[in-house]
Amino acid sequence: MHISELDTPVAVIDLDRLEANIARLQQYLDAHQILNRPHIKTHKIPQIALMQVQAGAAGITCQKLGEAEIMARASILDIFIPYNLMGDRKLARLAALMQVAEISVTADSEYTVRGYAQAAQQAGRELTVLVEFDTGAGRCGVQNPQAAADMACVIADMPALKFGGLMTYPANQNTAPFVQETKALLEKRGIPVERVSLGGTPKMWEAHTHTGITEYRAGTYVYGDRATLKAGAMTLAQCAMHIISTVISRPTAERGILDAGSKTLSSDLMGLAGYGLILEYPEAQISQLSEEHGHVDFSACASKPAIGERVTIIPNHCCVVSNLFNQMVGVRNEQVEVVWDVTARGLLT
Repeated sequence: MHISELDTPVAVIDLDRLEANIARLQQYLDAHQILNRPHIKTHKIPQIALMQVQAGAAGITCQKLGEAEIMARASILDIFIPYNLMGDRKLARLAALMQVAEISVTADSEYTVRGYAQAAQQAGRELTVLVEFDTGAGRCGVQNPQAAADMACVIADMPALKFGGLMTYPANQNTAPFVQETKALLEKRGIPVERVSLGGTPKMWEAHTHTGITEYRAGTYVYGDRATLKAGAMTLAQCAMHIISTVISRPTAERGILDAGSKTLSSDLMGLAGYGLILEYPEAQISQLSEEHGHVDFSACASKPAIGERVTIIPNHCCVVSNLFNQMVGVRNEQVEVVWDVTARGLLT
């Protein structure tokens, strides 16, 4: 089937670009002796995760237990979940997951660590726990090296737990000093820091500049999006995800309406002007989204589309788009080659 036969709106993945993106980051990290642990929250598709592992990834990263359960069923058995997991139901699921896969997790509080000890004892297996630290994102994470060292000691003293190292997002200029100071504090206590896990697609080509890094987590790099273009981490020719949409109305000379709204493109602006880049009309601006309509200002365009015309959009944030579609259509040379179910979409727990 040719892509022109696909009904719209539809998310298509250029397979040549996808494969090249996977290989490019893997080769870079291999060259710098950094393990690759890609974040599957971008695609949520086991087949793509397997492509990443087959290309050389040491394992994968999942943000939620539901994602990890899907990936484990696909025989991907080295999974990092850098998220505070808590509550009896989640801990029981974690214990069950530990029976079939090698799991590592993160914590930034003793409360979370005690829950992990409960799950590990229930599973009858040792659980590796990394300490998450905050280097400026203002999200989760201990706030200083002393707190990180203290948390490492809590983990090391808990039954059935192993202190695995340090983790942060995003990597920045504060990361290496934080790691070095924490290592010095732990060395005095005889506790090694075996793993330092950093992440983020926008700065992925700077991974080798962070002293002490052992693994890197990037997600968006497989598809690319406008935010990644803005960061300079990828080029337009490397973006593998496109949304094909139809112009369904031209109510005024300057305005067009697409059949792609917030349920297709997401409402993330990511500091960008408009909600996506229309490749055929790059001067246009998707200025507003309602649920099923994309409002486009074509006033800056020398020519303007006709009703019924199909356009190709690079979304602002591909990770959210993945969670909006049931399927991704893989294309090569404009021919449909594969249709993947987005198996882990909607798994928020």
